[in-house]
Order: sequence, then C-alpha cells, then structure tokens
Amino acid sequence: METVGFILSIIVGLLLLVFLVVVHELGHAIVARRNGVVVEEFGIGFPPKAWGKKLKNGVLFTLNWLPLGGFVKLQGENDSATKKGDYGAASLWAKSKILLAGVGINWLVAVILFTILALTGLPKFTGVIDNQFSIPGDTTEIREPVSIGTIVAKSPAEKAGLKSGDQIVRFAGQPLDEPSDLNDLTKQNHGKSVEIIYKRDNVEHETSATLLADNKDNKGYFGVGPAQRTLLRSTWSAPIVGVVTTYQLTEATLKSLGGMVADLATGVVQKVSPNADTRHKADEKFSAIGENVAGPVGILGVIFPAAVEAGIGTLVLLTAIISLTLAVMNILPIPALDGGRLFVTLLFRVLKKPLTKDREEKIHATGFMVLMGFIVLVTIADVSKLGR
Repeated sequence: METVGFILSIIVGLLLLVFLVVVHELGHAIVARRNGVVVEEFGIGFPPKAWGKKLKNGVLFTLNWLPLGGFVKLQGENDSATKKGDYGAASLWAKSKILLAGVGINWLVAVILFTILALTGLPKFTGVIDNQFSIPGDTTEIREPVSIGTIVAKSPAEKAGLKSGDQIVRFAGQPLDEPSDLNDLTKQNHGKSVEIIYKRDNVEHETSATLLADNKDNKGYFGVGPAQRTLLRSTWSAPIVGVVTTYQLTEATLKSLGGMVADLATGVVQKVSPNADTRHKADEKFSAIGENVAGPVGILGVIFPAAVEAGIGTLVLLTAIISLTLAVMNILPIPALDGGRLFVTLLFRVLKKPLTKDREEKIHATGFMVLMGFIVLVTIADVSKLGR
C-alpha cells in the first residue's frame, strides 16, 4: 500500500509540474497572438507526438509522449525573421511582453495559491522572510501541535513506529506546548521507557519508547527534531497578503540564488588553490550547495511524496513555491531561458549589431547545454540522496 501511495504521489507531483509549465507556455501563446505573432503549435509534453488536432484558430494542439512540461512554437522564432506573423518581425516591446508573459503567469499562480493559503492558514516563513507581511487587525495566529520534523534512523522514536509529521499529543504523561518541551522531557526521562500519545491523519495512537541513556552522538535521547508550525489566517486582506508574500519570497529567492552563485564562484577559486585546507573548504561549499539544490528526481521522488503525505495545505504551499521559483529562474539573464532571450536581444540592440539566426541559435544552444549539464549533475546528486 505504501508503494501505491508513493507512486500516486509521484503522479500528482508530475501533473502539477506539467500544469505549471503548461500555464507558463500558455502565457507566451496568448500574448503572442494578441501581438500579431502566429502560434503554430501548442504542445503538452515533449515529442514524439501522441495525438494532435488543428484548432479553429489555426493552432496545432498536440499531446506528446514525454510528460515533462509543454511548449509553444511561434512562427519565425528568431529575432532576424521578418515575415508578417513572425516573432522576429514584432516590435521590441511586443517581444518583451511575449517573453515575460510566462514569468507573469507563474507569478500570478503563486499569488493565487498564497491567497488561498492566507485564507486557510499561511505558514510563517521563519528564517526565510524578515518581518513577514500581515495586517494585524485581520490576522489570526494559530500554533499547530508539536510534531516530529526529522527522525534519526534506528533511534528510539523510529523503533516505536513514529514517523515524520506525527503530532505529539502527550509525552511521558505531559502535554507539549513548544518544541523545547519535548527536548526537556527526553532529557528528564533518559534511559527510561515512556508512553507516547500521538496523532497521525487525525487519528490518535499510543506507543512507548525506551529513551537512550546518554546523548554522546548529539542526536538526542529520543532521536527526533521537533517542529511546530505557526499559521497566519486572514479574511478580507488575504489577496493583499498573497501579493506581498509572493514579492517577499521572490526577493528571498533572488538573495538565495545570489548567495549560491557567490559560494560557487568562491569554491571554484578555492578548488584550484595549492593549499589543501583551502581545497577542503571548497569541497564543503560544493557539498552544501548539493544538499540544498533539488532537481526533477529530488522534487518528484522526495519532496512531492512528503508534501502529499503531509496534506493538501503543504501540497498547495509546495506548488506555490515551485511556481514562484519557475518565475524567478526564467527572468534571469541565462541564455535559453526567457530572461536570457530578452537579455541577448537587448544586448545586440545596444551594441547595434545584427542578431543573425545562426548567432542566436549558437548562443541559446550553448546556454541550453550548460543548463542540461547542471540538471544532470543535480539529478546524480538527487539519486545519491535517495540511496542513503
């Protein structure tokens, strides 16, 4: 049954990822048509083609065998194309709107989802956002019960049958108000057998665990990392909270990416140093980056299954964050991405040099190959994490 649930969670994750990419491409298609650019094909998934139909508006709609997203094919996609209906023949302003439309759609999806969460309970992003926005007169703060965040392998908690996400109702006969209460109680009862009442899927269960007598490995007497979410719930101000939260997380994501790039650049410099200690520091930086970055395998094989298990609220939150991340990544001036295509177009306009079809294809093909290489490396790291 667990295997079936795991497979279903991967399917849910894949469908949501495809949805986010498809609405991104739909943004490009809608704005392109409104600016006189001919949309030749709109596809869900990637070729080979499984099915296709010519729509009344002349667009070929296709369903393809590789369920990895979607695409839109415009007439004359190169900047140098000049025929009527070509993307290249559109004005610079029209091209900018077409390229940024996908980013705008993903950002809008994030706003809508964060608005829904603001109505039902938006988590406080402690450590991610400073001074998270809310309107005091229309905000109710809800503290969820103390739960198990992380669990150490072969620990007393794991042997007792507990899992990440379980809510601890009573521990050794005592209720828990804060995560620190669990740490205090495990310390007080180390080496003893304690009764534990916990909730899983809103059903109460009872178990017992024999705590470790010492904490030499610093993993705790019980072997868990307690967690407690604080939710902020709004009513009329929810749309405002949705917009501002999306902005705040966009800013935090850009800062995080900037820090990661700086660490990567520093690591590369340190790696070629003749000093062994400096090279070791570079290895630590690369290792930290690898732990904090997830690719398709990590998202589908680890993150989405955990979100599905945690409930609909966590799944909506994850979808909002991924939509926001797609928007941020696509606005960056990286060749092959939307922001990169716009950057290259603007750069050649400033330099007053012709952006030929051959030159444009070489630039974006190089960027695409670099991105694919990065995805392969991240995927390898994801697979190694799954095997731990």
